[in-house]
Amino acid sequence: MPNNTSLKSLQIDKSKDTKNTITILKELYLIYSKRKHPNIPERYLTCPKFNDKTANGLTTCIIQYIKLTGGQAERINCTGRIIDNRTISTDILGHKRTIGSMKYIKTAGQRGTADISATIKGRSVKIEVKIGNDRQSEAQKEYQKNIEASGGLYFIAKNFSQFLEWYNLMFSSYGE
Repeated sequence: MPNNTSLKSLQIDKSKDTKNTITILKELYLIYSKRKHPNIPERYLTCPKFNDKTANGLTTCIIQYIKLTGGQAERINCTGRIIDNRTISTDILGHKRTIGSMKYIKTAGQRGTADISATIKGRSVKIEVKIGNDRQSEAQKEYQKNIEASGGLYFIAKNFSQFLEWYNLMFSSYGE
């Protein structure tokens, strides 16, 4: 993805204003779209509606920002799954009944894994997204210790402006 001075000029140093930081993300996205689709008139290029009010929204913002600034990022899904053994049968009067049950199977993945796994300027980064009163579990705290002990970076993001401030602090002059 793009990586040049026009993108860096959009980065901010320290801002608590979420609206401003979301605007920066949108501008980065539009710059990327213009480069990717040079023959499409600018007025037809659209941008997703980014927000950091929900865990999914914040996760999407963080992943997009990392990708738009030259990094690699992906969402990690560590939830189990439900196996549905139910069947619907109809009796002779036409009444439908559900027979059977649903069963939850725990994940085979790493317990406590972070929500986002990324590589930024050659560094392994794990990002845990926490919204509102959400807190780390004991498994997540143990996972954080393991990542940091092995030389990786671990960050807990509560909103996009906090993430952007951390990102700029950690990577603005890293390796340059």
